[in-house]
Amino acid sequence: MKKIFYLLPLIFIFFLTELSGQETGSLSVESANAESADTGAVDTAASAAAGDAADADETIQEELKDASDIIAGAINEQNFRFLIRVGIALGISILQILFIWLTWKFAGFAAKKLQTYGKAHFRPIKFKKIVLMDVGHMLGLSVKIVTVLKLVLSLIQLVITIPLVFHQFEATRNLSEKLFSYILTPLKQFVFGVINYIPNLFAIAIIIIIARYIMRTIKFFTNQIERKKLVIPGFYADWARPTFNILRMLIFAFTIAFIYPYLPNSDSDIFKGISVLVGVIFSLGSSSVISNLIAGIVMTYMRPFRVGDRIKINDITGFVVERGPMSTRVRTHKNEFVSFPNQMILNTSVTNYNSSIVDNFDGYIVNTKITMGYDIPWHIVHEILINAALKIEYTEKTPAPFVNQTKLDDFYCWYEINAYTKNVSMLPTIYSELHRNIQDGFAAANISMYAPHYQVRLNS
Repeated sequence: MKKIFYLLPLIFIFFLTELSGQETGSLSVESANAESADTGAVDTAASAAAGDAADADETIQEELKDASDIIAGAINEQNFRFLIRVGIALGISILQILFIWLTWKFAGFAAKKLQTYGKAHFRPIKFKKIVLMDVGHMLGLSVKIVTVLKLVLSLIQLVITIPLVFHQFEATRNLSEKLFSYILTPLKQFVFGVINYIPNLFAIAIIIIIARYIMRTIKFFTNQIERKKLVIPGFYADWARPTFNILRMLIFAFTIAFIYPYLPNSDSDIFKGISVLVGVIFSLGSSSVISNLIAGIVMTYMRPFRVGDRIKINDITGFVVERGPMSTRVRTHKNEFVSFPNQMILNTSVTNYNSSIVDNFDGYIVNTKITMGYDIPWHIVHEILINAALKIEYTEKTPAPFVNQTKLDDFYCWYEINAYTKNVSMLPTIYSELHRNIQDGFAAANISMYAPHYQVRLNS
């Protein structure tokens, strides 16, 4: 690759030398022909005047000598100028080869220094716990960037040198002017475009600064509300962060809308076509996404549950581990993770067990039912059930457990033990201990838990 860069200027000079040599040679031939024609004419004139006077012949010979000297001087001057142009082109090419060599040497030196510096100072790029780029990839990317810059600089040097070499010769001067126009015209358009775009850049900068300060102000009030240093009646502290996220999205949207007219070629058909395409894709493919997103926003302000709450959705009971803008994840007591779309949750009844232990409530009521025959006094059954509830570590002693007799059947009575608890995360354990304590209580009292059943059989 390096040899090709070095040989290109020499190839161009050889090509131009051949062209210019042909041009100069043709000029010399034409000059010689012109000299021959003039000489022939002078000889003819001298022959015609030979009989008139002898001194006329001497005058003609002197004029021929002077003309020959003038033509020889012109040819020598033309050859000298051509040699000067060849020398200039050769000097430009040699300097270009030297510059390319220095560029490649400096690029190699910079790559080595960058490798040494990177091994000592580069750190992996991470997003939270995800490694986006480690040190090895960063070093490799740095070397590739240096290589690309080296090739681009070498190409720019060649692009500038070739028109300069072409400009030294008449045969290729028009071509050099075209090459310069190909280089300078886009560069001139770019420079004037940047200069004309400066007022729009100021406008965009002002819009971004205003949006940034608005964002900082909203974030300050959000932090104050979250820390409960600022209390707004009817506005809960857990609403602060979701409200800030919504306002941030709106501010971003308005900022983009205000900046859009100041973007280059914002009124072109390409921008309009892209905007229409994005709108069509968004409207056709995001109906369910938008519905879930809106449902997530509505649920934020309905406050049906929070992360960590024990809830029941349909037949699934578990703890909320994540509340996203599109879905909610629940971990069951069996460590099963179930995801529910927010739209479905919004249209379904949700049981929140944690709601019973906040807002000055006594707690969630654990209850279970048993049946017992009428031959067992009800106050004995009540005592056994209440004692079974009081023995549980996670039940509240105040308010005390109580028993309801919910139904009187033909052969037995229905009893329901109720106990308060504020440890809803331990409900499976509480129910298991309650049932075990009930069995132990009736066994200690020598009371069978079999409920009487009677059947009438008719013998045919």
